[in-house]
Amino acid sequence: MLDEAQRLSKAVAALVPCSRREAEQYIVEGRVTVDGRKVEEPQFRVASGQRVEVDSRAQLQPLAPATFLLHKPARMTNEEARSLLVAGNHWSGDASGIRRIKSHAAGLVALLPLPTPANGLSVFSQDGRIVRKLQEDAAVIEQELLAEVTGTIAPGGLERLCRGLLREGKPMPPARVSWQSEARLRFAVKGIAPDWLPWMCAQVGLELTALRRLRIGRVAMAGLPPGQWRYLPTGERF
Repeated sequence: MLDEAQRLSKAVAALVPCSRREAEQYIVEGRVTVDGRKVEEPQFRVASGQRVEVDSRAQLQPLAPATFLLHKPARMTNEEARSLLVAGNHWSGDASGIRRIKSHAAGLVALLPLPTPANGLSVFSQDGRIVRKLQEDAAVIEQELLAEVTGTIAPGGLERLCRGLLREGKPMPPARVSWQSEARLRFAVKGIAPDWLPWMCAQVGLELTALRRLRIGRVAMAGLPPGQWRYLPTGERF
């Protein structure tokens, strides 16, 4: 029991015992209850007679900025997709071991955003190193995309896509393009934004009807279901 009203973080520091910083981390990680109710605000004040408990099995995770990998659904803007980064959409197959805390939602930057009609791998990060890499090195990071198309490709069309088309009088970077089925093309591109692909397909007689991003650099979407997200774990790099 507590003798007087005080900040929850101070109470936890005395109970564990631990430093004030560690006490705040126990709280924001959802390991502390007040009168049986989970409280995640270190500044919460507890009065005399209230019961403060700390999960005895709790192990603090390293403090580090978070990066979210989301399977963005089609016909959703990137800002709308950001709203999916809540606990209820956390993929059960996430093997990162990272516990979601409220501070992970602060200062997220959308990186290499997808066009609204497209679906697939999207990245939101508060890690300055990842933000810089995906912004500064965007032109040299390979993206793998699957394009569903209709129409009849022009003679030599696949070779034109691979060599690089002229766009506004300037040559586009070459791409690796191959048929995955009669109506599906796989693109592996560098320096080509996903929203250019409808135009590229149109230049060789095809209409792009759906687009999905499967991979950014070495990070793949794999089995991540639409509308769900996972953390980028330590050691997995773009």
